[in-house]
Amino acid sequence: MKIQERTGAGNTRSAAPAQPVIGERLPAPPRERKPALAALAVLLILVGALGATMLVLRVGNRIEAVKVTKEIPIGESITDDNVTSVMVAADDSIDYVPWTQLEAIKAYRAVTTIPRGTVAVGQMFAKTVSLPAGKASVGLALEEGQYPADIKSGDTVAAYRVGRSSGSSASNSGTGGSSSSGSSTGTDNSLIVDDARINTVQEDSDATVSSGNLSLTLLVDQDDAAALAQAAAAGEVAIVLVPGN
Repeated sequence: MKIQERTGAGNTRSAAPAQPVIGERLPAPPRERKPALAALAVLLILVGALGATMLVLRVGNRIEAVKVTKEIPIGESITDDNVTSVMVAADDSIDYVPWTQLEAIKAYRAVTTIPRGTVAVGQMFAKTVSLPAGKASVGLALEEGQYPADIKSGDTVAAYRVGRSSGSSASNSGTGGSSSSGSSTGTDNSLIVDDARINTVQEDSDATVSSGNLSLTLLVDQDDAAALAQAAAAGEVAIVLVPGN
């Protein structure tokens, strides 16, 4: 009898909804797609790639140009010893001298002094170059001891007359004649030019032995050119470096 009551009681219970077992995942709702955001992401990627490509192309657009390694005085030309090649960014507004035109540019002369380290441009050279107004170029042939050992193009120097003059006199007087002779020597160390610029320097030497002599040209004021040329012709010129070099 008790068994029947329990069974009946069990039949009267309402069925409860089944609970999920612990550890099982609930089904996720479907994600909402946003095509606008996806399109924006793709656009940003394309823009970034395009910018990187343009940057690479800009950096890679370079040319090989002529760079001056030693100062080139006014009126002088490019040689293999005073230039080298350098890569520069191509720019239509700058008339660089391409390295491929090195041999052609050697036929031209510098219209002004070109400092060391300058990238050469076409406007720095011309077929013929005239000296600056009021200036003259004077050539000197100096012996060892008449110039500083470290002299070079572009230096500012002073030129001095360092010659020696001599004279003799003779006189005859009295019966039987007598003669006397004498010589006087003196030095004439006077300043000729106090501010001259060296245009070119060339050592006079052959393939094996150096004579120690030096040939150079000085750019001086026209008023000083005559005196300097006369002293140079007599071999009576010495030059010294002045402050400011």
